[in-house]
Amino acid sequence: MRKSIVVTLFLYLIVTSCAGTKYKNQANNRNNPPQNTTKTKDNKISASDLDNVYQEEVDFPIAITNDINLDSDTSLELADEIIEVAMANLGSKYRAGGTTKAGFDCSGLVFTSFKKFDITLPRSSYDMAQYGYKIKDSEAQRGDLIFFITNGGKRINHVGIITEVDKDEIKFVHSSVKLGVIVSSTKESYYKKNFVKIHRVL
Repeated sequence: MRKSIVVTLFLYLIVTSCAGTKYKNQANNRNNPPQNTTKTKDNKISASDLDNVYQEEVDFPIAITNDINLDSDTSLELADEIIEVAMANLGSKYRAGGTTKAGFDCSGLVFTSFKKFDITLPRSSYDMAQYGYKIKDSEAQRGDLIFFITNGGKRINHVGIITEVDKDEIKFVHSSVKLGVIVSSTKESYYKKNFVKIHRVL
């Protein structure tokens, strides 16, 4: 008789325990519904979203990423030498991906001019815009990089090396698609309209 009561009591405890767990789990599920991890059409990133991301990256403050540490006079001396190398290519034609006198694209001219002095910049104008640090237009000096967004785009796609600063006019050497390696000015309407920012890398 006693053995029968013990067995009955044991079975009762098991059943009530499992039921309690079941209802507890159901309550938890109601309070914390599972997240839907299925990727729906609405979750897909559109081309316009990517454009917005790129634009935010362009405007995002850039930390110093190079390890060049020169005093002001030394920086300007080096800048003049880099400019001299770039200017030696005046008249060279534009060539996509080009890094020689046979033809330069805009970042190819900048990359090659700095590389001559063992300074390795990123290869594209967009990546160059993540290098060094942004400065105010009024603080621009020879050797700084100047960036543009052209052709109605939404991310930086053109770069030049500043050669001269005269009050509110900035001149820069670059490789133009139509004219090849030339010196242009921010006073020109096309470059004034498409100007984005200036970075110091020396």
